[in-house]
Amino acid sequence: MAEQGRPQGPRRSGGPKGAQSRGAGASRSGGASRGKDAARGKDAPRGKGAPRGKDAPRRQDGRRGADGARRDDRGRQSADRSTEQARYDGPPLPEGITGKELDRSVTQQLRGLPEKLAARVARHLAAAGMLIEDDPRTAYQHTLAARARASRIAVVREATGEAAYAAGEYADALSELRAAKRMNGSQEYLPVMADCERALGRPDRALALSRNPAVANLAPALKAEMTIVEAGARRDLGEFDAALRTLENAPLRSSSREDWVVRLRYAYADTLLAAGRTEDAIEWFHRTVAVDGDQITDAAERVAELEGGTTG
Repeated sequence: MAEQGRPQGPRRSGGPKGAQSRGAGASRSGGASRGKDAARGKDAPRGKGAPRGKDAPRRQDGRRGADGARRDDRGRQSADRSTEQARYDGPPLPEGITGKELDRSVTQQLRGLPEKLAARVARHLAAAGMLIEDDPRTAYQHTLAARARASRIAVVREATGEAAYAAGEYADALSELRAAKRMNGSQEYLPVMADCERALGRPDRALALSRNPAVANLAPALKAEMTIVEAGARRDLGEFDAALRTLENAPLRSSSREDWVVRLRYAYADTLLAAGRTEDAIEWFHRTVAVDGDQITDAAERVAELEGGTTG
């Protein structure tokens, strides 16, 4: 019986041990929006406040209204404000984080902000970049704090999208990367956006993104990631032959030892296995091991497991 295999997106892949993110806040592009930051007030977001005027039924002190509904509304408003405030504050900043850890291209995009505000945003972005691999959930919270202060800066929306993706918040990641793309026009988010569509159970939308003409002009590594996502979407639809053809049209036999070659070969081997072609899969897992000097995949373990199964 053919193994169903593992999902093959840039970070959702169960084989490669996490595509090496450039880190939240590590901008791929330079064209950030120069609009004013989204911070409301010096230290806290601006709440909607209570209704004004003499007839303000939701400003309950417990003495009006016998059914409790208005008190519930007030409680929900208070909880919403508390959640918003916590998101704005963000997690505690790690000791020693100054914001100067960021790439210059990122700090340049923050120059339109007031100095103190830019420094705070930079520290949250730097903290997110430091934590994204080991603690993506906290990294995501740091980027949300940065976004609360500077939502009109493209690199902030990009960082939030990357961290949301790492944390498995695929709907949020898709929304943030779309926003960043609108701001700076970058097409480099397309592979991750397509993988988010897969994660949300929408392989057809992932395939639509893979057909975007801009994909042809992406750098080899990003083009490879899109190929992996496209093949994964075909697998989601049960189209294993189409998935294999997609990967076979990629440079699987490249002499390069870069990570994208490793990932392509792994995806091909895994898809061969899912299609029931075990011997071919073993061959391509071996080919993956041959170029995987940094052991970014578990190809060696897969070989051992499969060869043990075929000889046992």
